Amino acid sequence: MIELSQEVLKLHLDSDAGIFSILPEDNGFPAIKNASFDLSYHKGGELLHHLNDGWAGAEADEYALNGEQGTMKATAFHVPSNPDGLVCELTFAVAEEYPLALWKIKVTNQSLIPVIIENIDLLNAGKGRSSITFDKAVVPSDFGFFHNGWQSWSPAGWVSGDGKMPVSHMGIFQEPMIYNDGTPKAGKRGLHTSDFFAAIGDRKNRKGFVIGFLSQKQHFGSIKADFRNGLKLRVWANGDHTRLDPGASMETDWAVYTPILLDHREPMEKYFEAVARENHIRVPQESPVGWCSWYYFYTKISTDCIRDNLKTIVDQQENLPIQLVQIDDGFETQVGDWFSFTRDFPEGVKPLAQEIKEEGLLPGLWLAPFIAHPDSKLIKDHPEWILRTANGKPVNAGLGWGNKLFTGLDLTVPEALNYACRVVSTASKEWGYPYLKLDFLYAAALPGVYHDPTKTRAQVLRKGMEAVREAVGPDVTLLGCGAPFGPMLGLVEAMRIGPDVSGDWKAKFAGIGAIFKNEPSMPCAFNSIRDILTRANLHKHWWINDPDCLLIRDDSHLNLAEVQTLTTAIAVTGGSLLLSDDLPKLSKERLRMAEVLLPVIGERARVIDWFDAEIPARLRLDQLNDTGEWQLLAKFNWTDKSADLIIDPEEYDLPAADYWVTDFWRGKVQRLSKGDTFKASTIPAHGCVLAAFRRLHKDQPLYLGSDLHFSMGREVAEWQATASKVTFTLRLPRNTDGKAWVYIPWQKYTVEVDGKTVEKPNRKGSLLELPVKMDGFTRISISKR
Repeated sequence: MIELSQEVLKLHLDSDAGIFSILPEDNGFPAIKNASFDLSYHKGGELLHHLNDGWAGAEADEYALNGEQGTMKATAFHVPSNPDGLVCELTFAVAEEYPLALWKIKVTNQSLIPVIIENIDLLNAGKGRSSITFDKAVVPSDFGFFHNGWQSWSPAGWVSGDGKMPVSHMGIFQEPMIYNDGTPKAGKRGLHTSDFFAAIGDRKNRKGFVIGFLSQKQHFGSIKADFRNGLKLRVWANGDHTRLDPGASMETDWAVYTPILLDHREPMEKYFEAVARENHIRVPQESPVGWCSWYYFYTKISTDCIRDNLKTIVDQQENLPIQLVQIDDGFETQVGDWFSFTRDFPEGVKPLAQEIKEEGLLPGLWLAPFIAHPDSKLIKDHPEWILRTANGKPVNAGLGWGNKLFTGLDLTVPEALNYACRVVSTASKEWGYPYLKLDFLYAAALPGVYHDPTKTRAQVLRKGMEAVREAVGPDVTLLGCGAPFGPMLGLVEAMRIGPDVSGDWKAKFAGIGAIFKNEPSMPCAFNSIRDILTRANLHKHWWINDPDCLLIRDDSHLNLAEVQTLTTAIAVTGGSLLLSDDLPKLSKERLRMAEVLLPVIGERARVIDWFDAEIPARLRLDQLNDTGEWQLLAKFNWTDKSADLIIDPEEYDLPAADYWVTDFWRGKVQRLSKGDTFKASTIPAHGCVLAAFRRLHKDQPLYLGSDLHFSMGREVAEWQATASKVTFTLRLPRNTDGKAWVYIPWQKYTVEVDGKTVEKPNRKGSLLELPVKMDGFTRISISKR
């Protein structure tokens, strides 16, 4: 028996019994006892197993391991060859600085015959002598499971231990897009699966653990939790039927366990940080802000509509200072034929990039370099570049444009990868686009017969993205979309984290909604918002979150309340902000909904009920500047009926106190006594409340917010208050007008705005409402009389 220990947890390693245990020092956290491995492989057509009956006789090598996770105590077990010539090395480690238990497996084929790797199980627990123990007995309904879908559009979020995961019923038309072929589709109650990582916890004890992988450079990793009749857990690396040749080796990514407090400010922070270190991630400081052509024009774009919107962007800079102008799909003659343009782009897209740059703005372009339309010239001219099934047919990549099944490139064909790299290199270097949205990237990682059968699907996608990054260079911003997360880490600056939005609240197809409304990954506002919230915690840990576009026009199928909900979810979670309406047609009122979001804050919101609701309803974003500290609290009405929304400060982990509450969308200010709750009456179906909570200090003036910026406080650039006077400056990078609210404890006072006395200020008791007109900034002074 060997023990590896650190301050928070320890590993017990028993080579004689062929088991290992992960034991937190705090008994309140779940422990995994007597877990085992399994290597499944094919040889001569027969499915065989190794390691599942132990690894007795393994020689142990204990040492210090220095790597991305700092100094680690490590032990490697060298397992002798089995009858089929497979030699395994099992490496375990605990980080000295971080609460991480890590382990991985390396397999070497020392025989003279290739073997086909099915899967590499890095943990099997909960059966026989193995168990997953909690501080107290836990019934399935008390368990929670946070699942992460395979790629951008896949659903993510919490489900009860005895609940049922959301699943698609669209079969071949969508499942290849959103499901990892190596992860079972869980459609039964109490049976849950996840990709890359998962969180499991006791909702009563509020403790749990994250389990998964630190990277997906080598394999896609899967997790399966069965809560029926006790908790059973399996974690494995997808073997993908990869051929392991004589003398060759295959090594998994690090598997990881870390305990978490479910109510912590950032429960999975230690895991996210470990992944960032492992993948050398550098996150940009600022979130992209701009316009995208897709959700109004779709593929029916032209140079004229791009120029019309560019003109509006330039004309509106003083009020709506956005920088990115991103041309989406529709310029190419066919998906895959990237150097051939439609009649509406007679000179291609290069001249538009130059025009955008001449206006001092940032050109962006959409591409899908790893996928192809079945009618493309690319497939006709180079059928050998296409990924195919065992019977030689193109692999199904799901239903695409024109209601046809698309297919993917086989990036292990050198010429196919070279073509994809030439596309992105030309777009960035020759056409002049320093921002590229790369879509449908999952297509390079579909199950098929690869030209190089010795590469796993994760390796193919990772190597493809590494080649793309090298082709465009380090200064081009890459947005990944429709992409499995792991292989993108450290290679993209921004990442789509949910399904496409649309002008409908629930999913529709060809105008039909009834049979599609519960599809979890089809384009619609509800599905998009769900993942905006459930994956909000990835922002600024791994990349800039891309929540997809904000639609504010009044002629979509979204009503005002739904637009406000979409706006709130995007703004408060801090990711990129791209408008996608025909800007020249927007009314002044709808344009203002976008204006009040600028500048973007770019900070992560805390999702309070991330482990208690299938779609979270409560957000908290802490703010601090010269005016003091305040909290932005959001609450959503996910029902199909209007409802009163109650915000209880205690539910948002705020102390019992007297508060001033400013309701942004309704423009109301209310004083809240200690112990009271804030009630927003008759919020429409799918609507929300966005409120700023500030603690009352009775003898001091207090800024309460404005309708100038959704933060209700970031617009204050300077605030100075004494016992008899308060002066403050409102500053924004745009011209605007509106109202600001201030609490004034004095009975009599004089108000000056930009040096001019306000003769009859609008006051109600101690609440002062000020009309504000700003050409960039305004200065206000309030003096006691």
